[in-house]
Amino acid sequence: MLSKSCQQVHELNFSDVESEVVTLLSRMTIEEKIGQMSQLSGDGCIVSKNLRKAVIAGHVGSILNEVDLDTINELQRIAIQESRLGIPLLIGRDVIHGFNTIFPIPLAQAATWSPKIVERCAKIAAIESSNSGINWTFAPMIDIARDPRWGRIAESLGEDPYLCKTLANSMVKGFQGDSLSDTNSIAACAKHFAGYGASEGGKDYNTTNIPENELRNVYLPPFKAIAESGVATFMASFSDLNGVPVTGNSWLLTTVLRDEWNYSGPVVSDWEAVPQLVIHGFAFDDYDAAGKACTAGIDMEMASDCYLKHMKHLMNNNVISLDKIDSVVKRILTLKFNLGLFESAITSPNQPSNSLNTDHLSIAKEAVIKSCVLLKNDNQILPIAKSTINTLAVIGPLADDGYEQMGTWAFDGKENQSHTCLNALKEVARNAFNINYAVGMETTRCNHHDGFAEAIDTAINADIALMFLGEEAILSGEAHCRSSIDLPGAQEQLINVIHATGTPIILVIMAGRPITLEKIISKVDAILFAWHPGTMAGPAITDLLFGVESPSGKLPVTFPRTVGQIPLYYAQKNSGRPPIDEKFINIDNIKMRAPQTSFGMTATYLDTHFSPLFPFGFGLSYSQFCYTKIKLNNKVIPMGGAVEVSATINNVGNYNAEEVVQLYIRDIVGNVTRPIKELKGFQRITLGKGESMVVTFKLHTDELAFYNQQMEYKPEAGLFHVWIGGDSSTTLKTEFEVTD
Repeated sequence: MLSKSCQQVHELNFSDVESEVVTLLSRMTIEEKIGQMSQLSGDGCIVSKNLRKAVIAGHVGSILNEVDLDTINELQRIAIQESRLGIPLLIGRDVIHGFNTIFPIPLAQAATWSPKIVERCAKIAAIESSNSGINWTFAPMIDIARDPRWGRIAESLGEDPYLCKTLANSMVKGFQGDSLSDTNSIAACAKHFAGYGASEGGKDYNTTNIPENELRNVYLPPFKAIAESGVATFMASFSDLNGVPVTGNSWLLTTVLRDEWNYSGPVVSDWEAVPQLVIHGFAFDDYDAAGKACTAGIDMEMASDCYLKHMKHLMNNNVISLDKIDSVVKRILTLKFNLGLFESAITSPNQPSNSLNTDHLSIAKEAVIKSCVLLKNDNQILPIAKSTINTLAVIGPLADDGYEQMGTWAFDGKENQSHTCLNALKEVARNAFNINYAVGMETTRCNHHDGFAEAIDTAINADIALMFLGEEAILSGEAHCRSSIDLPGAQEQLINVIHATGTPIILVIMAGRPITLEKIISKVDAILFAWHPGTMAGPAITDLLFGVESPSGKLPVTFPRTVGQIPLYYAQKNSGRPPIDEKFINIDNIKMRAPQTSFGMTATYLDTHFSPLFPFGFGLSYSQFCYTKIKLNNKVIPMGGAVEVSATINNVGNYNAEEVVQLYIRDIVGNVTRPIKELKGFQRITLGKGESMVVTFKLHTDELAFYNQQMEYKPEAGLFHVWIGGDSSTTLKTEFEVTD
């Protein structure tokens, strides 16, 4: 048996695969079929007696969380040579934002607004992980995430369906390549189907209640888009959706996914989600849970063994039919054939490693550069001119921490391979200026002030204080939700004492979620939001700080002023009494013993402004862009036609720079109320200083469709507003009419 890298993979056409699957299925026992529906966790660099026995017996279809190449190859050898039918294994791993080369977290990749970068990052992750024998990743995660308290927002592509589905398609293309059987391709997995990002209270695994119209218009479109474009697998959500846990939700997994969308790939449960149906109170015991999960549409059980223990009894009791089992196993075997595993499942141990090579690191650096978002830059303190400083104070626990900068879901990255900001700054400084470093706080969570005195001394004697704060990796990701999203620990106090020195502050934030910054924003001169940037954080961020590159990242999520505004997102409904500044009343301005009245009579707060601190799509540049002359090629468009919308963008600043031009629309009157703005297009452009460009978007009436009260997906005639600008708060607007 040769490696994919050593053997030309034979391309099977669909009819060949179908024939091979039917033939193989006809030879399988019931136990072997059930085995294909079971995914077990690896033993970690060994093959235990029990796992070996299970693979030989054909009781395992997939292994996850095994990354040792020798062990994986031994498992594949056992499956191919010692099991009765020689069926190879799916080897699954959470390759979320890189394997050995760690790229910015997915939320940061979304901040690039660059399908090309997202695809390249996924492609490299596929190359590196496939060299270790992995052939299946549980990504992309395309839950629409509108609650930054939720830890898994770090793993998402943001709050907007259009941006999410565009980047998700690119990520799938990167993982899967032109063909699943290609040497460096791995199967992608659309997760978590669906609505998981709306967990109540921002708590992981929690209940979600989403009306069907909202589900179809907001949460399902990214899944539908990548189902249609060929994502290999789906993963069901842990959560309860409208009272029915998704692991047992026939409407979602069968009616929508199979019957409406005609999706033909396998669906895997999340980790031990089948027996958790009992904990949900949806199933009486594991036998009942296995029956309900399989009936609903779960093809493969991850980690737990309800299928292995109970599926045959369920068949004997006529709860699950043989036809049902056969259809499930066909999907799993088809995936294995499409991956080329029957031709070459074993990976050559002599294959040269492509991990962390120059090309991979270069793309990782580019991804960081384009994902960092400049939120504030008073008096153009950035970029730093080396000639104007003698001493730079570097302060903060994240300045020199190769582990924390990788972020969540970076299991296979190595701390000692990360390039930190402090080391990169030292390279830039050389003989040009001095760097004085003080950690300030032992960790981002520390509440004591033991390191403050050293940090103050460092800042007093510096021209600029460069602070690296935010969240450690452990503070975001799965099961790492926060009720407060302020800077944790004593970071606010550290900023205050450095501010009191009078030294200008440039704040670089590394975090896995939006952070509420209103308490400290007036204390700092500039804020560069770097998310968790991965392996190449240091060189990329340093290039941005010193003007080698200009920031061009844009927020894929809204930044609230305070946690009490959550959920806060740009595409809200107008309501009957929308908030307006003219009627905003601050709690401090209410007279004592004021008569009871509905102040302003609008949807607002008394104790904070209704607007976000930073809107969706926002991001500054070292240059400035002026948007003018929005135009339509036609103001009246027949149904089935298209309109071209254009605007002129001028670079009126002093730097060559990139800008993400964004197109938004509003359907003024609908069968159901429509959002006040919806993203419908974006383009990343490059303009030299003084240059201008006319950017044009083509918008077909099909792109104006939505699910109405009758759950029909179609556009409606009527008036539409359209905007072009640099973020969702843009006011450059015109309008057009769609006629029947």
